[in-house]
Amino acid sequence: MPRLSNQPVAVRPTFRLTDVNQDATYPCNRGCNTCRFRIFDLHCRCGAEQILAVFIQESWGQANVTSMLAPQADRVMALAEWEERWQEDRIGFHQPHVHTMLENNIDKVIAGRAEVRFFFPLCGKAVDMKWLADMGHSVVGVEISEKAIKQFFEENNMTYNEEPVPAIPGAKVFKSSERNISLYQSDLYNFSSSIEGQFGAIWDRGSLVAINPRDREKYAALIISLMAKDCRYLLDTLLYNPELYNGPPFLVPDEQVNSLFGNSCDIELLLSLDALTERQRGWGLDYLTENVHLITPKSI
Repeated sequence: MPRLSNQPVAVRPTFRLTDVNQDATYPCNRGCNTCRFRIFDLHCRCGAEQILAVFIQESWGQANVTSMLAPQADRVMALAEWEERWQEDRIGFHQPHVHTMLENNIDKVIAGRAEVRFFFPLCGKAVDMKWLADMGHSVVGVEISEKAIKQFFEENNMTYNEEPVPAIPGAKVFKSSERNISLYQSDLYNFSSSIEGQFGAIWDRGSLVAINPRDREKYAALIISLMAKDCRYLLDTLLYNPELYNGPPFLVPDEQVNSLFGNSCDIELLLSLDALTERQRGWGLDYLTENVHLITPKSI
């Protein structure tokens, strides 16, 4: 790699990432005589930001994410396959109790508000919905499986009304008679803010990690469009070696969470923990990390 100039870098140069020597040191962009920096340092000792280092770090990070995602990039689950899993009760992803990550972080999501409108993408029959409704919040969910929706109401001893959704041909909405819960049986991507407006909170456990990896940008655009200005979006993601298991649930690295939502939202990593159990060992995994993010719209 050629020696970097002592002069401030005015434009981002182009070169191959494979040319980068991570351990070599180079003169400061500011041109001071005493400071040197390694190529991945964002600042040298004098405090000067290394423009080239920022560029390399961004480029290297993107290349690394692309490489991580490659084993699952073309993996596709058709909606019919998800419906088949529900019909055959192959729903190991369902939890019969309120999710610990929601329970432990509910104060951060509610943030002192009352009667918050929650959105549940790919809601299944999550008992979290009743738990929130019992606290006085309202819930809107979207789920492709009619069986999952009906089981939710039946297993929680709730009566419901079933109505067509004129704005979504072929879709239905199931509304609780006792609590403020409305569950749409529909393709998620046919849902929009024109149907139910925007939401003050979103709980995403098993949704972003379940959709086809190639659809993540479309998914993120939908989620952002459903976020009210005060929305607090709790996102649960998984990290593991995708060479060992092709999903779902799929790998969603933190870097991709940032690329999907970082332009319009602030992202806070609330928790990262070892989530490996015998079930995941049965998939062939040797580690599984569960990350919980709190995502909020940036102030204008």
